[in-house]
Parts: sequence; structure tokens; C-alpha cells
Amino acid sequence: MQNYVRHIPTSSVYEVVAETPLDTMALMSARLGADVLLKREDMQLVLSFKIRGAHNRIAQLSAAERARGVICASAGNHAQGVALSANRLGIRAIVAMSATTLAIKINAVRKRGGEVVLYGDGFDAAHGHAAHLAEKHGYVVVHPFDDADVIAGQGTIGMKLLRQHPSPIGAIYMPIDSGGLEAGIAAFVKFLRPKIRIIGVESQEAASMQAAIAVGHPVALDQAGLFADGVTVRQVSDETFRICCELLDDIITVSADEICAAIEDIFDDHQAIAELAGALALVGLCRQVERGDAPVGALIAINSGANINFNRLRYVAEWAEIGERAEALLAVDIPERPGSYRTFMRLLGPRSITEFNYRFVHGASAKIFVGVKLTGGEAEKHEVIALLQSQKLTVIDLADNEVAKLHLRHMVGGRINGLRDEVVYRFQFPERPGADAWNISLFHYRNHGADYGRVLVGVQVPAETHADFIAHIDAAGFPYWEETDNPAYRHLYRGKPSLS
Repeated sequence: MQNYVRHIPTSSVYEVVAETPLDTMALMSARLGADVLLKREDMQLVLSFKIRGAHNRIAQLSAAERARGVICASAGNHAQGVALSANRLGIRAIVAMSATTLAIKINAVRKRGGEVVLYGDGFDAAHGHAAHLAEKHGYVVVHPFDDADVIAGQGTIGMKLLRQHPSPIGAIYMPIDSGGLEAGIAAFVKFLRPKIRIIGVESQEAASMQAAIAVGHPVALDQAGLFADGVTVRQVSDETFRICCELLDDIITVSADEICAAIEDIFDDHQAIAELAGALALVGLCRQVERGDAPVGALIAINSGANINFNRLRYVAEWAEIGERAEALLAVDIPERPGSYRTFMRLLGPRSITEFNYRFVHGASAKIFVGVKLTGGEAEKHEVIALLQSQKLTVIDLADNEVAKLHLRHMVGGRINGLRDEVVYRFQFPERPGADAWNISLFHYRNHGADYGRVLVGVQVPAETHADFIAHIDAAGFPYWEETDNPAYRHLYRGKPSLS
């Protein structure tokens, strides 16, 4: 820790790094009854804190190393930091990116002076190609987090925070992308003001630091969701783990809904749009305050970046109200007879309907998907569910059902009787054109502005070919989850099997 504390104040990051403000979140502070502040790393030249570590690493290179050029593999923020820093120092920078990377990210790196090399369908392939090019041509590798100079560069945020807020600080909350940000800040802050709590916040889909601490060493996640892609790391490094294991006071994991709600909160307070990873820390802060675990003193959340694609905002807006408990999503059975809709609406009273999906099918009951505007949060949602159940209606709460929120709410259709051997899978795949022997019985795809796509597919797979089917989709190499037993799917779309 002392090595980092000595290194951080002498870092040369401010050659290219902006001194970002520490802003009060007035609306959030009033709502939570706490002193909430936001460190605005989204205001850096590359719209992310990553420039700090990248520049500190590159600035340490010798003249001989600078002449060789630098290389990194990255899908976004680190790539822009490396490109900008190298450009300012007159050094050639090569950035390996997946061939599936969105054009907006590729163009941003090129605008900063980086030479983009596209390779493979994902980060792992691009990372391997960068290592190959480094070995072949002698480029200096600038790792996004497994490097002491990079960690020290990120730690300059901690130094700046203590200067900007000399009054008591209760806790600093930050997104865990790989541990580099947390390690740098924690090393500096804990050395000078050890009573300040350092809280890491991870996405539930990619909680690699929490998994490492649980077993006592870095461990690779079997799968890491890409929702908050700026913090999607399957395995933290030995160095970041060592520091975080010793210095982090807590790790909080949060949901996609909550992240979207925090983006809205930041916009409401500052009319600024955070990226998904950038809003992570604020979710952890809110969680601790709401459950009464937050310490006394100012509570600081680090907004780590603002690199978000415009067309992802519709997706964020859809999920934000669920995250802030302002909308209930319910699957409900109502009698399939005239007047049922009117009766159902009267039960809900003056509450606004945000969504209502229904399709006629023969039978005694109709399956509806309904969104209900809430003003009383979780308590009101449970009140609505209890009210409907008191009228003998079957109700399923879909607030935490990803298949329902991503796919089923947007699908037109209904239950099909007589369909045999249907199994349902959810896939995550690179956004690129591409394709078999089993009959597809259900399909929904929706692009939400990322460089990966999500599809829900139903396939008729007879029991005797099930093993072959699993081998087939395993070979494709895309993350997938079976959803055949998902309650929303079974309730809204699963019909009676054929007897033939």
C-alpha cells in the first residue's frame, strides 16, 4: 500500500486528465436524508476515468519503449484512454477490438489517434490477438487493470477526493470493473483516512470480485452477463484481488433495473447521462442508506463514465421505473368472457396502466401481461397483487423475470395447444450476421444498442435428440440459459401438449 501511496501523488496524469468536479446531488440527498455527492469522471476528455491509468502507464515508458509503440485490447473506455494518451505523447497506439464492436466505439478510438485492428467475435479473441501482435512486433502492452502504474493512475481519484472534500466522509462507493479503480483509491484513502469506508459495487451478472473473495483467490466466472459492459470482467487479477481483499469494507451486487433507475436519478439531478457502469456506485449508495447501513458523513459515489450509445437509452428508460419501484409488471389470469376487462380495470382503481398485452385464445381464462404505475413502491405492488388475488385471479410478479422484461412483454401471440417437445432458451451473441436441423417454434430478438444481442428461441426438441441439441448449442460458443420452466413463459405461452 505504501508503494502506491508514494506513487499516486507523483503521477503525471494531469497532463491530460481533467480535474473533474465533486457535485452535490441535491434531489437525491433530500430523498435519502443524507449528504450525497457525485464524482464526475464522466466529464473526462474520453468520458471515463480510464484515461488516468492509461496515461500514467504510458507516461512511465522509456524512450526505447515509446519508440516501439503501445498496444491494448479493449471494447471502449480503456481503448480511448490509451489512444488519447499515446497521441498526446507522440507514440503509436494499436488497439485490438472485436469485429463485432459497434462503429461508434471504433470511431471514438480512431478520433483519439488509435489504430484499430478488428479481430474475432469477442473480447477474449481480441485480447489474444493483441498479445500475438505484441510478441511479433515488440509493442508495449498497456493492460486495463493488471498493472501497478495503471492502478496508481486510477488512485489519483482518491487523492483528489480528499482534497475536494476535507470535511468528514462516511464512505466512497465505486463500480468494480476489474478491481483497478478500487485498488488505487482504497490504497490512498485508507492510508490517510482509514475510517472512511470503501464500498465496491458489482453487477449481479458479473460479480467477479465477490466470487474471488468468497473462495480466497481470483476465479473465472462460468458466465458474465454483458448488461453493464463497462464492468464485465470474468476474472480479476492477482494484484487487484490482493489489494481489494485487504482494503474493501464491503461489496454490494445490484440488478439491471436498479442501474437504470440510478441513470435516471443522475439525469434528474445534473441533466447528465451516465453509462450503465457509471451509475453502478450510486445504486450501492442508495441500497446502504435505505437499509440503514450507511455510515455518518458525506457519501460519495463515483460516476465512472458516460460512454453510452443513444439507442440504449430506450432500454434504460423501460427498466428504470421497475428499478425505482414505480411500475409493477404482472401476468394475470382473467375470465375469458365479456366485461372481464372492465371489471379488472375497476379493481385497479385510479392507477395508470403502463402496458397491457392480450390475445384471444379459446379457453376459460385469458392470459394478460399488464404494467401498473405505482406511487407507493413495493408496498403498493404487494397491495395490488393481494387485491387481485382476493378476487380469485392468478397473479405472477414479473419484476425480477428477465425473460419477461426482455422478450415476452414485446411479443404478439399466445399459447398454442398441440405443440410437441418445445424447449425454450435465451441466448446472448455478438451482433453480426449469421445461422439448423430442429424446428423453431418461437423467436424474439430485440436490439438494445449494445454490441451483443439477446434472443429468445423456442425449438421443438424430441427427448431422443436432446443430447444432440445441447451439444450443438454448446459448440456455438454463445452464453445461453434454458427458460423452459420460466413461470412467465409457462403461464403466457405454454399450451397443452399434443396427445398424438
